[in-house]
Amino acid sequence: MTSNLNLPSLNLKPFPLALEFLPFNGKVNLKNPEHIFWILEDYGTDPNNVPEEPCDLYFGRWIADGQRELIESYSVKKRHFIGNTSMDACLSFIMANHGRVKPNDIVYDPFVGTGGLLISSAHFGAYVCGTDIDYNTIHGLGKASRKNQKWRGPDENIRANLRQYGLEKYYLDALVSDSSRPIWRKGTLFDAIITDPPYGIREATRRTGSQKESVKSSERSTENHIIISSSYHLSDIFFDLLKFAAEYLVMGGRLVYWLPIYRPEYTEEIIPRHPCLKLISNCEQMLSSHTSRRLITMEKVKEFKDQDQNSYLLDGQYMPYKGHNSFREKYFSGVTKRIAKEEKDNQK
Repeated sequence: MTSNLNLPSLNLKPFPLALEFLPFNGKVNLKNPEHIFWILEDYGTDPNNVPEEPCDLYFGRWIADGQRELIESYSVKKRHFIGNTSMDACLSFIMANHGRVKPNDIVYDPFVGTGGLLISSAHFGAYVCGTDIDYNTIHGLGKASRKNQKWRGPDENIRANLRQYGLEKYYLDALVSDSSRPIWRKGTLFDAIITDPPYGIREATRRTGSQKESVKSSERSTENHIIISSSYHLSDIFFDLLKFAAEYLVMGGRLVYWLPIYRPEYTEEIIPRHPCLKLISNCEQMLSSHTSRRLITMEKVKEFKDQDQNSYLLDGQYMPYKGHNSFREKYFSGVTKRIAKEEKDNQK
């Protein structure tokens, strides 16, 4: 076995004695190594208080380079079609990694928006599709989200975004549909469901309504298309999403989604559950001092049965999930308090 030790700032003295315990018997070949090893020194997180000696040392074999260049090449700032909530490129690729997206998978986003999450999955060779209740977004109509642009152009749509990156061949379609009323035939259809549901902050939480319901809004999208929508509680959004994933994911398929959290009240018990889905990871992204969102990854481990249709209604833990419905009020109450505090401080 040949090896190469890359040690840019090693403080170990003397070096041969420090690593003599390692079972390296092969000849060192710096020009064409079979294996590359690294020693990493951790000096803590405070740049203003760097210790003389490292806090920790990490030693391991190099496996592969990262792909951080994708963050720049897929930057939302350079994207043809964007919206108010287009997902950051870095987070999109993280979500695709959590979903274990691979070539020839079928990946679905039930809240597709401008299709940012489809792009990252298509980059890894998956075929992608999505639905959204917003007619204007799906068809690339209405007011633009880009600065100094009033209306969207004639070719601003999800397909154009994938074409921009040479990924159009992976695009199946995007449909106008209400996620609370699934349109798909019965059976397992998707290898991964990767999505970012609306929280009611920058995008409304709504579903299709009827004249008999208490109508929240009536929106005219085009001359002949009028949307009648009613409120769609966050708790219902997440339970519909989990139920859909349990029914339509293949066995071993993954659901990856963002869950908004009011941090002072957070406990792991408020993470939505389903008997067919196993929680794989729960990662936090801070939004403010009092709010955050958690990237939830779940894997299908049990075949969906009819008795699983409304299983959560029988779960004694169902009531804590209702707290998600007040996230919008708690979010803006925190914003209001912060603004008031800043104004008070400025008056001093």
